Amino acid sequence: MDTSVTGVGVLDKAVALLDAVEREPRNLAGLAAATGLHRATAHRLAVALETHGLLRRDAAGRFALGPRFAGPRLAAVARPAMAALRAATGESAQLYVRRGGGRLCVAALESPHELRTIVPVGAVLPLDQGSGGAVLRGVPEVLRRGWAASVAERAPGVASVSAPVFDDDGRSVLAAVSVSGPVERLSTAPGPRLAAAVVAAARAIERAWRAAR
Repeated sequence: MDTSVTGVGVLDKAVALLDAVEREPRNLAGLAAATGLHRATAHRLAVALETHGLLRRDAAGRFALGPRFAGPRLAAVARPAMAALRAATGESAQLYVRRGGGRLCVAALESPHELRTIVPVGAVLPLDQGSGGAVLRGVPEVLRRGWAASVAERAPGVASVSAPVFDDDGRSVLAAVSVSGPVERLSTAPGPRLAAAVVAAARAIERAWRAAR
């Protein structure tokens, strides 16, 4: 198959790989067959695209479209669960996906309280701070427990609780759903009080994501 479209060889080959997995997840042999690329070339480009979040591996080890493509659609399907989370806790709710060395806020609903946490959609926060960062880094203890909490870790006076939203394979972390607010309301130990609601929101988002695909 001739992958040349723009004359920029590497770009055209990378897009050919993305087109191939958009139709269906493929193993390395399938990628090479669908694109006409040599296996070594297909592997090198696929691994690079995976590093940038444009591809991922599913439970069977096949390449599929990565989390970078999930943001807008995931934000839309997550909104009802996030609204329920805000109603249950009275606090601001956010949805984050990983972007390189940071986490990108793709959806946010603000608390009705005058004193509240505000994270604008499009904001990129540190990956090494906050409960959402711990989820997206895949901290083993966090994934085993099902949630993470932080107090004044990213910003003074702010506490948060986050839970992983898993992709279809049940192992890959697609996003982190969070609830955050002032420490004076969430307390210095917000996990025991808010974890159940945040985890329930994560499971609701997963169900909505599967139904929308």
